[in-house]
Amino acid sequence: MSGGGEGASLPFTPTWIVAAVCTVIVAISLALERLLHYLGRYLKKKNQKPLYEALQKIKEELMLLGFISLLLTVFQNLISKICVYASVVDNLLPCKREEGSSTAHHLDGFARRLLSEESTAEQIGYCAKKGKVPLLSLEALHHLHIFIFVLAIVHVTFCVLTILFGGIKIRQWKRWEDAIFRENYDTEQILKKKVTHVQQHAFIKDHFLGIGKNSALLGWLQSFLKQFYASVTKSDYATLRLGFIMTHCRGNPKFNFHKYMMRALEDDFRTVVGISWYLWIFVVVFLLLNVNGWHTYFWIAFLPFALLIAVGTKLEHVISQLAHEVAEKHIAIEGELVVQPSDEHFWFGRPQIILFLIHFILFQNAFEIAFFFWIWVTYGFTSCIMGQVRYIIPRLVIGVFIQVLCSYSTLPLYAIVTQMGSTFKKSIFDDHVQVGLVGWAQKAKKKKASKDAAGEESGTGSGTTHASSHTGSSIGIQLGKLVNKASTQEGNKPPASDSSK
Repeated sequence: MSGGGEGASLPFTPTWIVAAVCTVIVAISLALERLLHYLGRYLKKKNQKPLYEALQKIKEELMLLGFISLLLTVFQNLISKICVYASVVDNLLPCKREEGSSTAHHLDGFARRLLSEESTAEQIGYCAKKGKVPLLSLEALHHLHIFIFVLAIVHVTFCVLTILFGGIKIRQWKRWEDAIFRENYDTEQILKKKVTHVQQHAFIKDHFLGIGKNSALLGWLQSFLKQFYASVTKSDYATLRLGFIMTHCRGNPKFNFHKYMMRALEDDFRTVVGISWYLWIFVVVFLLLNVNGWHTYFWIAFLPFALLIAVGTKLEHVISQLAHEVAEKHIAIEGELVVQPSDEHFWFGRPQIILFLIHFILFQNAFEIAFFFWIWVTYGFTSCIMGQVRYIIPRLVIGVFIQVLCSYSTLPLYAIVTQMGSTFKKSIFDDHVQVGLVGWAQKAKKKKASKDAAGEESGTGSGTTHASSHTGSSIGIQLGKLVNKASTQEGNKPPASDSSK
């Protein structure tokens, strides 16, 4: 005995077929789990803690997707038995119904394409007895299920590609770091007194003496154009590097800025690769707005494009602002030209906003591409939900453009310009130094609390004040020693090319 649909139900399916299919599914799942496990061990062995934590983030996303899949599977029959009036499901449709076709007839056509047709027929009959129709068919739930998986996979893939290609561009700056490192080891260059004419400096020429010197509008225009070519030059790198070191690592001019920048970027990758709660809200909103005739996804494609251009322009403008600050105050200076990093150059004084926008841009672009391929595979290129060709081609072109520009321009700009804030990231320290700092801070806090409590009990207010002052000064001295120690460890490692000579 078989079901009403095509093929037999599980009790009437040969056991070898059930066992074979189960074996294949379990084998694929275990292979993927082992692959992620060994990849994690490899990253830990190579001391790539940020990338390892990013891998853990990917595992969390896979677990979330598995939970979503479980919920859709368990509650699909319950959802499909939610009955509503036909007028409710005749509004805000992605495709326009043919004239004369009823909702029930439309759902019957969908039902014939399901693997479990008997169950679907029963559900439609269940609602039809009440003079209503199902709120969501099993086929629609199944397709939604697939789309969520495709979206997550495409998002993670695009993030990895962006970090990979962007990292390749940033690693090309390593030769600049090595050249500066060799100059700092040149005793004659260090002892030689130097006067820098500000107006003749390459960094100032590029960002202050150009078309944006006397006009704010032209300055923004120059920043807009520069992100498309030579977004970061050697003079930009050397000047921003020196500004960071003189602000945060003044005692160690040989600090390996490039290595720190790469560690900071890998640390941010953990944030970018995840799908935060607010991104899921955007998914729901986008699905809601996919109404026939609105061409919503065509217009939405311009949102990440506009944001990416705005982010790139802002990052270039931060570099220009740093140049303007120096050029407007000095004509000539003794020593090297030094810029002053500050959070004031960023939107609302928060450099972290840039990372949030890049996260949203990559997700939105992944959503566009994932939706396109999902519709293509599921319904076909000529389906009504795909839309007209004149709207499809621009969306794909914009998606590819965003991916390329973000990888080779915006991400490298982000990596170096966001170091021009008022504070540095914990990536400036090695892992063991970070652990030491946390432990030391906790001990100092407990020690201070115990001294304060003892002072209150003895009633000697002056003694308490003296203890607090002594603790604060001791904290400052110890922190300074740790910073100098970490910086010295970074800077005293010569480049690989030199050590091999």
